[in-house]
Amino acid sequence: MKTILVTGTAGFIGSNFIYHFIKSYPDYQLISLDKLTYAGSLENLTEVENHARHTFIKGDICDRPLIEKIFSENDVQGVLHFAAESHVDNSISNPGVFVETNVNGTFTLIDVAYKHWMEKPFTFKKGYENCKFLHVSTDEVYGTLGETGLFTETTSYAPNSPYSASKASSDMLVRSYHHTYGMNTIITNCSNNYGPQQHDEKLIPTVIRKALNGEEIPIYGDGKNIRDWLYVLDHCKGIDLAYHKGVFGEVYNIGGRNERNNNYIADKICEILDTLKPAKNSYKDLINYVEDRAGHDRRYAIDATKIESDLGWKADENFESGILKTIEWYLEKYTS
Repeated sequence: MKTILVTGTAGFIGSNFIYHFIKSYPDYQLISLDKLTYAGSLENLTEVENHARHTFIKGDICDRPLIEKIFSENDVQGVLHFAAESHVDNSISNPGVFVETNVNGTFTLIDVAYKHWMEKPFTFKKGYENCKFLHVSTDEVYGTLGETGLFTETTSYAPNSPYSASKASSDMLVRSYHHTYGMNTIITNCSNNYGPQQHDEKLIPTVIRKALNGEEIPIYGDGKNIRDWLYVLDHCKGIDLAYHKGVFGEVYNIGGRNERNNNYIADKICEILDTLKPAKNSYKDLINYVEDRAGHDRRYAIDATKIESDLGWKADENFESGILKTIEWYLEKYTS
């Protein structure tokens, strides 16, 4: 049985991934590593907490002795790296934490993997030839788009926030370990995720929570910032495919082909809530525009043609089907 290390599993995407992965691959022993910061919670792992093929370790990816111990004691032969500081507003107020976790943490993780799996550059230890390292990143590394165009895997990096700059740096480190040392690496860059277990302060959970509490729903600027929205389970399936079928050294962009601006998101959520849990007045009356975020990128949109054509991935959810599932999940969370 092969042991796989998955980092950041107590967070939003990582927890959804671990559920999917453990059900899909009975020959994998999975180790979850998470620091349990504000963005992670063991409540997100209740479905696997007593699973025979899952072990949770509380720890920091920057803690090299811990990472070395995990690799040596468990003979880790694969890494799926989700762990990251990802809240853009927090990166503006405290960028140092993002550099430490996203850059230094990624370096520590991949360098330990390199030394555990390889004798020297381009020479694997016997039996470790198929070990691989998948790094989960974001479309924000590409910067911002105008009214037209899409991010592809060859789009130049142009990060505009400390968060996206730190992720761009981590991407480049992973890339360098493939080209310099011959490591089996894969990078995925995703569009905006949504779905169950997302942190309460992100846009969609915030709109739902504020509406249900009868509070003003804050929307940055004019609400016309556009994102490509990807249902989290579709993202997890894309990562799974990239890990198992992706070409080493390649990048795969994963996007939902669901461009929506923030005004549409807020209106659609309120419209669904008006039906599922009607209040005296429409929830749309609570929408309130607030001062825009510093350096707020105007539009992101991903061209997912490569992963669709090369690996056969396809999103199962469009935005309208995915947002309904998401709202139903949060209604249970916030009202039960």
